[in-house]
Amino acid sequence: MAGLAKICLLVVLNLYFMSIVGGAAKKKENVLADKVQQLMEWSNKKAMIRMDGNKFRQFVKAPPRNYSVILMLTALQAQRHCSVCKHAFEEFQIVANSWRYSQHYSNKLFFAMVDYDEGADVFNALKLHEAPIFMHFGPKGKPKKADTMDIHRVGFAAEVIARWIYERTDVFVRVFRPPNYSGTLAVALLFSLIGGLLYMKRNNLEFLYNKTSWGVGALSVVFAMTSGQMWNHIRGPPFMHKNPQTGQVHYIHGSSQGQFIVETYIVIFLNSAIVIGFILLNEAGKMKGDAGKKRILALVGLACVAFFFSLLLSVFRAKYQGYPYSFLIK
Repeated sequence: MAGLAKICLLVVLNLYFMSIVGGAAKKKENVLADKVQQLMEWSNKKAMIRMDGNKFRQFVKAPPRNYSVILMLTALQAQRHCSVCKHAFEEFQIVANSWRYSQHYSNKLFFAMVDYDEGADVFNALKLHEAPIFMHFGPKGKPKKADTMDIHRVGFAAEVIARWIYERTDVFVRVFRPPNYSGTLAVALLFSLIGGLLYMKRNNLEFLYNKTSWGVGALSVVFAMTSGQMWNHIRGPPFMHKNPQTGQVHYIHGSSQGQFIVETYIVIFLNSAIVIGFILLNEAGKMKGDAGKKRILALVGLACVAFFFSLLLSVFRAKYQGYPYSFLIK
């Protein structure tokens, strides 16, 4: 009888613990279902879910999760003076909308955003001191280093973000950009101007043989290509970078693997100034007559070449750490 009583007691205890475990599992499933349902409701209204600290902790950090969240941490308020954040937000919005209206749209991937002025505690919890930042929070575990997108190296164009998302989640997001007719209009306007100019000058087309005009045009193309304009078009880098915490503005990217848009303008200006210096030196050599004017022209040209080449070399040294050579300016 004692043995039978023990067996009955074990059976009762086993059933009791199974009911507790089953109840906990069912509760966990209900919590997960409620979270996914809420995220889907928000996502159906807006492709990008705006979060504060409480929503971040509940839907992004806290388990259970069976979905991935692509989170943008930014500082869009005007007083933050983050011009990069606005451009990054626009590109991120394109990716989020592309996913929202994709035929593969599901509850396995959500896009969210935390603004610094609405969730400073999130920045503090993640130990972040700059913006914008793109992070991936997967269904399990803590984010790894690769779960933070390196925008300083690859930029933040929508296509680049979509490729990074695919690498982290295996979810392919085909980017659909809204129609932009500015490029077509610009080309049409250019051809219209050229056509109008040729029509007005149809009786005198000698200007087509002007070496100076063709030289200026060729130099303009060379400056645009050597400064990295094509890289900007492909990668879509930020105009410049301003640290939202310190307010420090960076015009030159600190790595040889990236650049800012304003950096290309600086390089174009420096190259142009150097070319102008060489032109002045050449004109001084060909000039006849006043020796004093010739000397002044040569000195100005030499000064332009020396000073602006030194600045260009210092930009190169700033991007390629450890480059040993300098000229005039260290």
